[in-house]
Amino acid sequence: MPVVWFTGLSGAGKSTLAGAVQAELLSQGIKVELLDGDVIRRTFSRGLGFSKQDRDENVRRVGHVANLLAHQGLVVLVALISPYRAVRDEVRERAEVPFLEVYVNAPLEVCMLRDPKGLYAQKLPSFTGVDDPYEPPLHPEVECRTDQESVEISTQRVLTALKNAISDVKTRSAKP
Repeated sequence: MPVVWFTGLSGAGKSTLAGAVQAELLSQGIKVELLDGDVIRRTFSRGLGFSKQDRDENVRRVGHVANLLAHQGLVVLVALISPYRAVRDEVRERAEVPFLEVYVNAPLEVCMLRDPKGLYAQKLPSFTGVDDPYEPPLHPEVECRTDQESVEISTQRVLTALKNAISDVKTRSAKP
């Protein structure tokens, strides 16, 4: 099954959108796992800091786990800032399953106004999008402009891309 990788700035709506996609898939009886960056940081990657090397390692770890879960027949949703394009591309290349990149795009100003966790207000050092770079995807399968479209519209756009990816997997596996 596919891995759907939601990337974007803090406050762009990655977790909200991934949760909405998860709820819809579960309502359809599809097995799905959501790997949320905040939970991953508190558990699986607790010892990692926020240097480029640590951020890249976090993305690699999550990518590996996502690939393993997808091989077990789950649709895997990953909601993770994953700021650096090269390591996201590396995870895509290593994926042995279909990989859909979803760019959850909201301008920094909008993310700062939303600031659901109060992180922008804390003026943290090396904060992605402020004084540390965020490199947007060049060719994501889906781009959701969460400052311009509703969660429902974004969810449907992701589900359509996911349905097409699942259909492609089934078609390929059915060929002799």
